[in-house]
Amino acid sequence: MKPTRSLMLASCAALLFGNAAAQEEVTLRIHHFLPPQATIQAQVFEPWCAKINLESSGKIKCQLYPSMQLGGTPPQLFDQAKDGVADIIWTVPTYQAGRFIKAEVFELPFMAKSAEAGSPALYEYVQKNALDEFRGVKILAMHLHDGALLHFAKQPVKTLEDMKNLKVRAPTRIGAKVLTALGATPVQMPLPQVPESVAKGVIDGAMVPWEGVPPIKLQEIAKFHTDTAIGAPRMSNTIFVIAMNPDKYKKLPVDVQQVIDRNSGLEWSKLIGRAFDKTTEPAKKLAAAAGGTFDTLAPAEYERWVKQTEGVNKEWIGDVSAKGANGQALLDDARSLIKKFGG
Repeated sequence: MKPTRSLMLASCAALLFGNAAAQEEVTLRIHHFLPPQATIQAQVFEPWCAKINLESSGKIKCQLYPSMQLGGTPPQLFDQAKDGVADIIWTVPTYQAGRFIKAEVFELPFMAKSAEAGSPALYEYVQKNALDEFRGVKILAMHLHDGALLHFAKQPVKTLEDMKNLKVRAPTRIGAKVLTALGATPVQMPLPQVPESVAKGVIDGAMVPWEGVPPIKLQEIAKFHTDTAIGAPRMSNTIFVIAMNPDKYKKLPVDVQQVIDRNSGLEWSKLIGRAFDKTTEPAKKLAAAAGGTFDTLAPAEYERWVKQTEGVNKEWIGDVSAKGANGQALLDDARSLIKKFGG
């Protein structure tokens, strides 16, 4: 009788332990630099986390840390993923000037018409041409925003001549070169620093996509908005990466890895781009309600801006070629991929 009872108890214990192990939860710490109402959290990470939680039968949970709550600065986020400070990060890799020189081709002027087309193009391009620049992380997605336009506090800008000597925030190295070519004085800084810099007169305006306006309430202090016509590529863009610590990924159970793999990559990149494109009209309505005025570059003026920035492309080709890559071939491939995905 006793051996039978012992065997039953052992079997029950094994069953309970097995069920506990099967239900063991994995918490992913996700770190980014914008407030929780921003598109990246409200429209990207929160739906994604809900989906992977459902598909993993509750095994995967997310802990979101917006606004740099785990410490550091936006340019440090990429290395936080490498070093395991966070499990997953979202950032602008090109906040680190010169480190992602092949990938930054998508930041060149007047490239993609939409984030939905440009984002899968960027993801595929990096997989083909620039994985060496992202060594040390697992790329889950890459995307663009809806395209940069100009926002000014005190005066409208309608022509190249209006840009002369204005101090304008640039997001990245390429953005700074675009502004220089247009006659402005670029001041490079991450997005969260923009409102205070405009309010204090450190800069006259900022190069920011519509998506980036509401999270930092830029519409409340910058009332003059200069944009391109609907359907025309905007003057610059910024590349973003969602990257995961590879050691964290490798330690996950295989079934959990499979859930993450199914919900990352090219298709997720495209969905993120679509989410960013959808922010344009709501942001414009907020700007209008705040008393903003809007100037669209006339066709002839638009062509002047395109021609004025051609040197930025040539300089980038030279920079990349100096590092041993074929800059012209990379630019051609980026443009071909954008066209492939409808942009």
